[in-house]
Order: sequence, then structure tokens, then C-alpha cells
Amino acid sequence: MKFSRGLKDGFPIALGYVSVAFAYAVQTVNQGFPPWFPILISATNFTGTGQFAGTNLIAVGANLAVLIATMLVINIRYTLMSFALAQKLQSPFPLWKRAIIAFGVTDENFAVAIRQPQRLSFPYLLGLMCCSFCGWLGGTALGAGVSSILAQTLTSDSGKAFYEMLMSAFGIALYAMFVAIVVPPSRDDRTILFLVVLSVAASCIFYFVPALNSLPAGLEIIICSVVCTAIIAYFFPHDDAKTPTDVDSAPSDAQRGAL
Repeated sequence: MKFSRGLKDGFPIALGYVSVAFAYAVQTVNQGFPPWFPILISATNFTGTGQFAGTNLIAVGANLAVLIATMLVINIRYTLMSFALAQKLQSPFPLWKRAIIAFGVTDENFAVAIRQPQRLSFPYLLGLMCCSFCGWLGGTALGAGVSSILAQTLTSDSGKAFYEMLMSAFGIALYAMFVAIVVPPSRDDRTILFLVVLSVAASCIFYFVPALNSLPAGLEIIICSVVCTAIIAYFFPHDDAKTPTDVDSAPSDAQRGAL
């Protein structure tokens, strides 16, 4: 599988990342961070949800332990994705190549790569992940630049009010992204729907109960994530079934006869 094939498969992902990264940069600058800060974060990290959550925790002054624990809970799923991708890599695939590819494992990149019928080559994965990463980093730089320019241009009282209103509107993009991710699978899978409802209920409890809403920033995210997923895993255990990929890769009657 060639590098150009990876670039082609990663282009739609890159387009989707631009808007979310743009919203991330706008929200970060609006929180008082300098324009270079979101660019630096996106250049050294490749996790949308983790970056949003981590930046928010830094903005409210969360301690380092809470920040590390939150990032671990949010991003630990990438470990499982990496294990799955490792089973499809071409041989030989040395450690230094695995380390490079590990940086680019995201939900969307994983979904595209794991469905490939052939063994995954280093050039293909490099093209896929470089293309999507450029979309993420480019969207962040664009958002930071636009925020900085608007802040310097709109200096009057009415201009500042318009700027704050515009930045708040851009911040809604994060919630729109989560809605777009959660709603479609929730309609098809009652387990996911129950998890969403349970998570919303738990978040409301931590927000409205006085004894709980005083917890350190970010700690409620850790508790809700661990408890809700544990409940779902206990009451709705995953039933190992044959996936579409397994069905497609199974030999036909004629092939079995030939064997």
C-alpha cells in the first residue's frame, strides 16, 4: 500500500479536522492563552477531546495530578486501537516505525486503517496520518490567527462585544462535534444510548449536588467516565460476533472446494 493511497484516504479526515481544530484554537485564545499556545499543543498532541479537556483544566487551574489522570482516562482507548492495528502491520515493522505511527492513532485514522483488506504498510499509514495531522494543525493555526486578528482589529466597545459573541459562537462547535459523534450510533445501539443517558445523569448529579460540585476541576470527568463505563460493561457485556470484515474475508464455497 503506497504513501499516495494513504494521503487520499486521509484527505476527508483532514477536512473534518480543520473545523474542529479551528474551534479548539478559538476557544483556547478566548480563554486568555496566547495564539501560539494552541498551535504548540496541536503540534505535540493529536487528540481532539484530550486537548479540549486538558486546556480547560489548565485554564481553571487544575493541579497536575488531576490533569494527568484525566488525560489517561480520555486517551487510554488509543492503546486498544494500537493493539488492533499491530495485528495488521506488515512484517518486518521495526520499533522506530511503530513509534512514529503511534502518534497518529486517532479514532478516524483507526477506523479507516482497520478496514483495509491488505496488510498495513508504513508508507500507507504515514500518508494517512500525515494528511489528517496537517488538517488538524492547519485548522488550529487558522483559528489562532483569526482570533488574534479579530482581537486586534475590533478595539471599540461594540467591536469587543461582537468579538466575544463570535468567539462564544465558535465554542459551540465542540458540542456540535460531540452531538454528531454520539447521536447516530445512539439511534442504532441501545447500549450506547443507555451510556449517553447515564453519563448525562451522572454529570447533572455532579453539577447540582452541593457536596459533589465542589470537587477539584476534572475529577468529576474521571469519576463519571470510569463509573458509567463500568456499569455498561457489567450489565451489557460485549457479545463477540463475526464482524463484516470477517465475513468478507471468509473463503467462498468455491474457494473452500479448491482448498
